[in-house]
Amino acid sequence: MTGEVRERSSLFKSLAEKGISARWIDLIISELRPYIDFRKIREASYRLVSDENGDLVKFVYEAGPTELYEIEKASQGYVTQKKQVPLDTLLAKVVGEIRFSLFEAMEAAGEQDLLTLTFAEILAWEVDFYKDVREKDRFKAVVEKLYKGDQFIQYGTVHAIEYQGEEKVIRGFEYEGAYFDEKGLSLRKSFLKAPLRFNWISSRFSRARRHPILGGLRPHYGVDYAAPIGTPVWAVADGTVVSCGWGDGFGKQVILRHMNGYQTLYGHLSRYGPGIRRGVKVKQKEVIGYVGSTGLSTGPHLDYRLIKDGHYKNPVKESFPPGQPVGSAEFQRFQKRRDEMIAHLDGETPYQKRREGDSNLP
Repeated sequence: MTGEVRERSSLFKSLAEKGISARWIDLIISELRPYIDFRKIREASYRLVSDENGDLVKFVYEAGPTELYEIEKASQGYVTQKKQVPLDTLLAKVVGEIRFSLFEAMEAAGEQDLLTLTFAEILAWEVDFYKDVREKDRFKAVVEKLYKGDQFIQYGTVHAIEYQGEEKVIRGFEYEGAYFDEKGLSLRKSFLKAPLRFNWISSRFSRARRHPILGGLRPHYGVDYAAPIGTPVWAVADGTVVSCGWGDGFGKQVILRHMNGYQTLYGHLSRYGPGIRRGVKVKQKEVIGYVGSTGLSTGPHLDYRLIKDGHYKNPVKESFPPGQPVGSAEFQRFQKRRDEMIAHLDGETPYQKRREGDSNLP
């Protein structure tokens, strides 16, 4: 017998509607409870096998595509275990061109938002996806896709990426859980390119921008990131909070001090991040505040500024030291893997390879 648990229902109700006795329902639920939080299961399916006397022989509960549990009658009672669901892995090449945004381009290429976010995370130290994205920019990725039969389940490792912008081409290759460029330098740098994820810039760095409230031409030594109120703001680099409070026209503001004479300023916040106060040390990508419209502001946005040795710098154009390279003892292995992935990136057609279980992909 088979059945389904639909949204706003329960396994108990579904089994009862199938005429299963309270005795077996109680046994099934009590056996599964150590493995499953039934409050989080919205939809599921199951299969029940009984003998000629109506006694339970086996119960298989599928809480998700890869979440399978089995209760089976044994000599000393019932044994319950989570079953391994075999998946096929497809190594695929994804290619796209920007028309409006990276999200739109990935969707047009038939991919899901999770791959877009992963792609952007890999390049977070190289590309500011608020401002660097241009129409006709192109991208590529070599990525694992996991399937259950013909059903796509999830993405696996992104083995290689390429972003071809107006001025340069950036490539990244996965090696030992990190990403490196063609020379073996880490893509992870001391400073992120942007303090937020995707959105759009409402005002770029300018030394003669017309102030929207005060009027006249005034220097604007930063970049405004328009975003909804409450959008998390990240520290672009490891540092120490030197100021957390009201900054006149900047409203609620956080200022961080970093190594090598750098400071970063984050203005017009709606509130501060958890535990953020003067003297606290923060890590790169730690939330230090949330987008707001406090101070002299015409709408929700983040005013982000960069200072080096007491002088304002253009955050868009500032170059930061390259990341750590692949170790010399590992470089030959890295080169071999890099060259394999370059062949896939440059190939005319997508490279695909299926495998069962846990066999290694190239």
